[in-house]
Amino acid sequence: GLAAGKGVVIPENREAAINTLREMMSDKKLGSAGEKIVVEEFLSGIETSILAFVDNDTIVPMVSAKDHKKVYNFEKGPNTGGMGTFSPSEIYTDELSKEISEKVLNRTLQGFKKDNLNYNGVLFIGLTITEDGPKVLEYNVRFGDPETQSVLFRLETDLHKIMEAILDNKLKDIEINYKKEEAVCVMLTSGGYPEDYEKGKVITGLEDLDEDIVVFHSGTKMLDGNLVTNGGRVIGITTSAGSVEEAAKKVYKNIEKINFEGMHYRTDIGIKFCEEISF
Repeated sequence: GLAAGKGVVIPENREAAINTLREMMSDKKLGSAGEKIVVEEFLSGIETSILAFVDNDTIVPMVSAKDHKKVYNFEKGPNTGGMGTFSPSEIYTDELSKEISEKVLNRTLQGFKKDNLNYNGVLFIGLTITEDGPKVLEYNVRFGDPETQSVLFRLETDLHKIMEAILDNKLKDIEINYKKEEAVCVMLTSGGYPEDYEKGKVITGLEDLDEDIVVFHSGTKMLDGNLVTNGGRVIGITTSAGSVEEAAKKVYKNIEKINFEGMHYRTDIGIKFCEEISF
């Protein structure tokens, strides 16, 4: 079932696997979402995300993005709904793009046609790039969060025109262009997330951010005239620049201006494969 991105567990041994099953199915840790469990092959490799526009005849991938699922730096801790992204993914070469199109995207469209499924919209595909090539982790019939923040930040073509073309089954007739700039989105989360966390913490500093910083609200609300936290993932701080490294510098410089009690975020989004950043 739906578990807000927190339903995937990678047990290191049999005992851990049994404990996970007990927590989900007997202790109802995930509520009704844990009533049915899928056990599948563990895929070792680098994860990447692909968003694609789809109509009945055409599937067009968007630019790539890399999502960081673990709550702590260096991919440590439990999975989350996503702690941040950068676009493009560092592993997404032209060769890999061609392989994903042939082995994943085109076959997905063929499967729709074989099963007489008319799907017009957006596909969000989670992949692991293994030694044997790309393997599908998951399909979602929606935009990905927080992948969308960094991907659409780079979109140059009017999104409304793209959606109109999709609805009219004319996706093949529209040219979709992206900015050459690269983008980074870092999520600020409530302390304790993805486990128990408190809400209602006053958020300050957003009015001091640079003009080219965009704040995507996720778990916020207005209370007594103040913007307060209202979820695990609170806000996504996003911008673009000439490189992922430059965008990351801008994002983290502006995060220093933001504050709420218990605020947590990863400090390695977009810089894991770049030179170390010094502020």
